[in-house]
Amino acid sequence: MSVVVEARSGRQLRIAAHGYEAAIASVGATLRSLTFDGRDLVVPFEADEVRPAYRGATLAPWPNRIVDGTYRFAGVEYQLPLTEPERGQALHGLLAWTEFADRLVLDDRIVLAAVIEPQTGYPFRVEVEVEYRLDADGLQQTVTANNIGADAAPWGTGPHPYLVAGARSLSKERSDERRTERAQRVEVTKRVNAWTLLLPASEVLTVTPDRLSPVAVEPVSQHPEWDFRTARRIDDVFIDHAFTGLDRTDGIAEVRVTAADGTGVAISFDERCPWVQVHTADTPAEPSTSRIGLAVEPMTCPPDAFNSGVDLVTLEPGASHVASWRIRAV
Repeated sequence: MSVVVEARSGRQLRIAAHGYEAAIASVGATLRSLTFDGRDLVVPFEADEVRPAYRGATLAPWPNRIVDGTYRFAGVEYQLPLTEPERGQALHGLLAWTEFADRLVLDDRIVLAAVIEPQTGYPFRVEVEVEYRLDADGLQQTVTANNIGADAAPWGTGPHPYLVAGARSLSKERSDERRTERAQRVEVTKRVNAWTLLLPASEVLTVTPDRLSPVAVEPVSQHPEWDFRTARRIDDVFIDHAFTGLDRTDGIAEVRVTAADGTGVAISFDERCPWVQVHTADTPAEPSTSRIGLAVEPMTCPPDAFNSGVDLVTLEPGASHVASWRIRAV
């Protein structure tokens, strides 16, 4: 009997077109790397590395946090596993460590699928299909939920990319320079501070400082440190908040980060994602990775939507829900 040993992040799939190249890992339907003409657009990780900090994972059936892991739906109280134990929260859904199966693999497009089986805290059956497609305008990710169970299910989704502005390739497997991993990481440690952020959001969801539990939606004019409606440098501002009240052009909102030389990356999304989480990736305990990318996560609902009900999708039996977003080079 032969044993096939896969990389820690699962099967490795690559697509390429129009100068873009993406590496997708089957565990969590994860965007492991994305480059344009050899320049990283997201913080990558290695194929045989346990994915750090949810980088590139597909978040479902909820993005962000459910406070205390408890919620009530259709008159029933549920308790989810606390996957963020240090804060006592249920974080980023149930699929981040699930192996997805191939449904379609082409040179410029792949489709992966997995089923959320009924389980403690989420006794619903939802099939989740994730498509990655490259074209001249970048990488589009589409998440489709199909309720294949007998009961209505609460639903929300979003991605978890860490965007990179103006950087050469950070991936060891792509580097043609003889530098150590530590040197590569030190090179980008302070880059978030130097980047310019355009975030066209007029409202921010404030949170508690200890557990990041939602408090209230307030105008960013009351919190000028988080007002990036006019593009400006991030500097040393800490951000780990959800934003809404998004300014859109033809229904599309776009968040953009750029380096001093004008190169950068943008992520855009339509009204099916009325929220976006932004995080400066602060990891004080790990200086080598602190603030090396800016997490920008379009979301169909805000944090703790299973409790608040705000923009929560109720997925009826046999129904589907589709959401998508696009990452492109600037």
